[in-house]
Amino acid sequence: MSDAEILRTVLDRWRSAVDAHEPDRVAACFTDDAIFQGLQPYTVGRGGVAAYYAGQPLGLTAAYDIREVRRLADDVVLGYLEVEFGFTDRPALTVNLGVLLRRVGDDWLIGHYQVSRLT
Repeated sequence: MSDAEILRTVLDRWRSAVDAHEPDRVAACFTDDAIFQGLQPYTVGRGGVAAYYAGQPLGLTAAYDIREVRRLADDVVLGYLEVEFGFTDRPALTVNLGVLLRRVGDDWLIGHYQVSRLT
């Protein structure tokens, strides 16, 4: 599987869980010790990820466009993306997202997630 396919597989699973408003399923896309930085103070671990997405409004959707992918090591892939979060009651929010994926056993999980808004 190519680096881009690895990234797309993980992010499709993440997006599906975000779109379905299933915070525990979103958190399952992350490592147990993931560093997570959304648009609120950072957290570490799946519990913080689940709490962050539980607090998001119903109807939130995510659409992403991969900008760059790099293989940093056999078990580490770096991705840089543009993500548009859609809402039912306000305009969409476009952010930049950096993710670091780690292979854990036979699976790839998000070990670092950092959102930024460039104005």
